Amino acid sequence: MSKPSILIARAVFPEVLQRLRQYFEVDDNQADEALSPAALIARLRGKQGVFSTGMERIDAEVLAACPELRICANQAVGYNNLDIATMTARGVLGTNAPDVLTETTADFGFALLMATARRITESEHYLRSGRWQRWRYDMFAGVDIHGTTLGVIGMGRIGQAIARRGAHGFGMKVIYHNRSRLDGAAEAACQARYVSKDELLRTADHVVLVVPYTPQSHHTIGAAELALMKPTATLVNIARGGIVDDAALAAALRERRIAGAGLDVFEGEPTVHPDLLTVPNVVLTPHIGSATLPTRLAMANLAADNLIGFLTGDGPLTPINPEVLDRK
Repeated sequence: MSKPSILIARAVFPEVLQRLRQYFEVDDNQADEALSPAALIARLRGKQGVFSTGMERIDAEVLAACPELRICANQAVGYNNLDIATMTARGVLGTNAPDVLTETTADFGFALLMATARRITESEHYLRSGRWQRWRYDMFAGVDIHGTTLGVIGMGRIGQAIARRGAHGFGMKVIYHNRSRLDGAAEAACQARYVSKDELLRTADHVVLVVPYTPQSHHTIGAAELALMKPTATLVNIARGGIVDDAALAAALRERRIAGAGLDVFEGEPTVHPDLLTVPNVVLTPHIGSATLPTRLAMANLAADNLIGFLTGDGPLTPINPEVLDRK
């Protein structure tokens, strides 16, 4: 009996590739070449599964051209690259990789917040350029983190983990905004208070964005929202590109209408808005929020588990559209 056939869209850990080859005929991409939409379709035709990184767009065109596709397993918690409505209509399962990256990403979000508040990137560039000749009392004076107000927009797993770090580790007052309010036990664990988005933006000293990207969350932070923030406030985005209007943010940073920003995600990434590259009061990282070796390996293994479970075993672990399973 022949094995199911899958495409691994980008390079993966060798041990994960070896594991998948035990179950599938694998078309791998260990050369790690970014696939154009046409190249993705060409390599995906005739295959039952795809191991995707979260960057490959599985849309109506791809699905129509690849009618044998049964599962798209994302090695990411976000899945805005998947057209879930069309996949569901066609009976194609989507899976993601939640939970395994929560604490690692929260660690990184807090690291980005600290680097932004304390102007670490800006001061390092100053030192490396040879401009540090003497000390001055206000040299790269940033803003405090301990005892200040942390505002979290998006209070899912990662948002709650960031809130706990702020409340318990830094004595911060935590406020949050979410599509729905947490229950009392979850609020107590985070020591967090629910407020409107406008109140959060007006009140918080540090705003962290952890919302999933949807058409409704596009430009959650734009010029109007930035205008509500304190001039001493910082903004951190570890969610998805498109949550922030990058052009409006660059203008606010240049004009010092907010103190600083830390960004791990960007509109149109890997392209970065050129204005963001010219303002000094921003920390920029290339979408590495979950980038520790243990966590990335766990994410890859969870995507593999989903492929193996759905195509050859007892079922997937983390389905996005489980209604597809009812049709099997």
